[in-house]
Amino acid sequence: MAFSADKFFDIGQRVALVTGAGSGLGRSFAMALAAAGARVAIAGRRAARLDETAELIRARGGTVEPVVLDVTDATQVAAAVAQVESTLGVVDVLVNNAGISRPGMLIDTSTADWDAVIATNLTGVHRVASEVVRRLRAGKRPGSIINIASILGSRVSAGLGPYIAAKAGVIELTKAQALEWARFGIRANAIAPGYFPTEMNTGFFETSAGREMIARIPMRRVGDPADLTGVLLLLASEASAYMTGAVIAVDGGHLCSSL
Repeated sequence: MAFSADKFFDIGQRVALVTGAGSGLGRSFAMALAAAGARVAIAGRRAARLDETAELIRARGGTVEPVVLDVTDATQVAAAVAQVESTLGVVDVLVNNAGISRPGMLIDTSTADWDAVIATNLTGVHRVASEVVRRLRAGKRPGSIINIASILGSRVSAGLGPYIAAKAGVIELTKAQALEWARFGIRANAIAPGYFPTEMNTGFFETSAGREMIARIPMRRVGDPADLTGVLLLLASEASAYMTGAVIAVDGGHLCSSL
């Protein structure tokens, strides 16, 4: 049988929802999925930034629906997924990307900061995925859940305790989702990016500490958002039909660096 890479990675009939899509990696994910032919809903708290993302997608001929959403609000999550279903169709690819950070040493971390990070980065992942999966199950449809973890879920760095705890939780949550949802034809996998330029680390890579960190990455550079496109399309498509519970690091070899 002839092999067709285009058909193998085809997502032209998919409806994708990307959270945290107003900027950074979320914007890149949304643009990549739209360029590959998916109908894409982009969600985030900042309407103006979502509109910027939507304009970029439309300018390239993509189909997009902006949805203002705070993933910490269960009512908003249910309403957002329902809105996407009514305009684009049932979500069958979810990219759980929304995330925040509250840098600081653990001993100085306030309860409010801890709760905010966990609510967004971990509970939000569970909440949005569960809402999407309930609808997939009701329609007896397959789907792909793609959670955005981090190499900081596997290896620690001082001053980022709540973020690290949340991302470690995302990794194990992904495995639990995979175990429970596989019987319904729904896969759950995670991407664990290394260091990429985002709003959360603006300016860091120009500091001495940032340059020292880059020097410890085997590839000697930070990631480009395009470096994540291949694994994103792999997990969104049937090319990964027998993958679930996987955590894929995209980090230039950072996790392999010596202690």
